[in-house]
Amino acid sequence: MTKKVNLFANLKSDFASGLVVFLVALPLCLGIALASGAPLFAGIISGVVGGLVVGYLSQSHLSVSGPAAGLTAIVLTAISDLGTFNAFLLAGLIAGVIQLVLGFIKAGSISNYFPTNVIEGMLAGIGVIIFLKQIPHAFGYDPDYEGDLGFSQPDGENTFSELFEIINHIQIGSIIITLVSLAILISWTKFEFLKKLKLVPAALIAVVVGIVLNEIFIQTGSSLAISSAHLVALPVPTSFEEFTNIFMIPDFSAISNSKVWIVGITIAVVASIETLLCIEAADRMDEQKRYTNTNVELKAQGIGNIISSMLGGLPMTSVVVRTSANNNAGAKSKMSAIIHGVLLLGSVLAIPTILNKIPLATLAAILLLVGYKLANPKIIKHFWQKGKYQFVPFIATFIGVVFTDLLKGVALGIVISIIFVLKGNLKRAYNFRKEEYVDGDVIHIDLAQEVSFLNKAAIKTTLSEIPQNSKVIINAHDTVYIAHDILDLIKEFKATRASDENIKVKLKGFKKAYRLENTLETTNKVTVEHYYDAMKRKTVKKEIQSEDFNS
Repeated sequence: MTKKVNLFANLKSDFASGLVVFLVALPLCLGIALASGAPLFAGIISGVVGGLVVGYLSQSHLSVSGPAAGLTAIVLTAISDLGTFNAFLLAGLIAGVIQLVLGFIKAGSISNYFPTNVIEGMLAGIGVIIFLKQIPHAFGYDPDYEGDLGFSQPDGENTFSELFEIINHIQIGSIIITLVSLAILISWTKFEFLKKLKLVPAALIAVVVGIVLNEIFIQTGSSLAISSAHLVALPVPTSFEEFTNIFMIPDFSAISNSKVWIVGITIAVVASIETLLCIEAADRMDEQKRYTNTNVELKAQGIGNIISSMLGGLPMTSVVVRTSANNNAGAKSKMSAIIHGVLLLGSVLAIPTILNKIPLATLAAILLLVGYKLANPKIIKHFWQKGKYQFVPFIATFIGVVFTDLLKGVALGIVISIIFVLKGNLKRAYNFRKEEYVDGDVIHIDLAQEVSFLNKAAIKTTLSEIPQNSKVIINAHDTVYIAHDILDLIKEFKATRASDENIKVKLKGFKKAYRLENTLETTNKVTVEHYYDAMKRKTVKKEIQSEDFNS
């Protein structure tokens, strides 16, 4: 049974972290909706549902869900191809149903096969992206939407070339607000008397100070004033009718459109993979080392996407940026994600005008620190010290995420990890020993528990390099499985080259277990069926007979 969690047990820290995530999520929801070609409130609806519904249903203590940058290209193309946003909402609903089914068939278990070094490489890469992407916003240059994590940007620039464009678009007012915000955020963690004020998050103080400073600039007619183009831009409904028009429903008449189903399946697959990756990352961040049931998470995401689509919202995933901000702000339970959803809903309804006074420079300062903590150089040093088999997949994922996107970077890291695993298995398939004796060399080849066709090349090379007039002992006592190809290889070696070059071959554990004489590929019956009984009777050695040389 799942242990019940008291959501109010850590309300003080969860409220503070929920407030920080709300401040980060607001511009991300708007930016991703804008980049997706969807109504701006579609991003807000997705964020609210991600906080309230998925936050409640999920078992993750740190993960925060909402509209994801990784889906923007899919959404933008789909809305254009399907013709209407309502038809796209139907595809989002279908994606939610598919995710729900994936949860019930336990497809979330695939996350257990994501290597730790790949997950850490992904986090470090996203940290670098967050940091670099926020630098233009910190200087008052905002052509790229908030939340974009791709290397190539919609404005024609990329993550690095955008930095050079800053020179021509520097706003001193934004720089001042960024520096003041950073000073507040850093001071809150450095000075003891400020640490005691945890109920008042440093991010909230930074936002309030940022708004006040800009209002002073505006009221005094200073050239430092930040224009509305560089502030949060939340649409403000002026009537009840405008408010009700925010909500849209799927166009169920498009159910027979094959394109709708293709988009739905695509969103379900991409959103599920991104969610599982983020959940693994969230569990890695968790100082209490709690683990999330990923099958429950897929169900929660599915229900969330169904509800979001029924209200006119964008599809969602668990999002690394928000989750990282949540963790850095000191979240203890999923109550933080729920609070972020409540604040997002309440503030959009009650104080949209105030929200539109928040400078993007202040939010950039918050995310700069989030990015730095994710990409701390100590992490790179840590994996370097672990050796190449840990470091290479880590750094490949890191570079891939920075220069492409999250999914491609992770795919690269996993492929390299698989290659290393296969390479390691090739080496571990047998142990090659060579001992000097008076009457000549005796070469020992001890096979591992499993020897597959992947080991054929290595064993073939070893056998071909055995010198003439040698004695070879090939030992399969501990082997549970030997592939048919390997048995053929050993049989051919013994019958041809060994005979021609006076190489004496002694086979141990083959005759009864694998019947080498007719090369049948069978399971080692001694090991599988009688091993434990034989161990008790201490008769394993009697059951496994060795052959004499050239027998």
